[in-house]
Amino acid sequence: MKRNSGFLIRQVAGRYVLAPVGETVKTFSGMITMNATGKFLWDLLEQDQTVDSLAQALVNEYEVEFEKAKEDVIKYIEPLLPVKAILE
Repeated sequence: MKRNSGFLIRQVAGRYVLAPVGETVKTFSGMITMNATGKFLWDLLEQDQTVDSLAQALVNEYEVEFEKAKEDVIKYIEPLLPVKAILE
């Protein structure tokens, strides 16, 4: 999976906001907020990733258990897939 270039991320008031741009505005008119960990994952999604590769990156960066990291990655991507912010 990889992030959709039709979304840009900006920092606003200490939070990160994911917003649609260009043609994506026609299909998604909202914004998605995320914290620094979400931004970390978003940056990784510039390259093709799997759930396991993202979880391993969390383990390496934040020293959490792999299974917990994997659960967190799944929770992160679940709302992003239906709006096509992340493409499979």
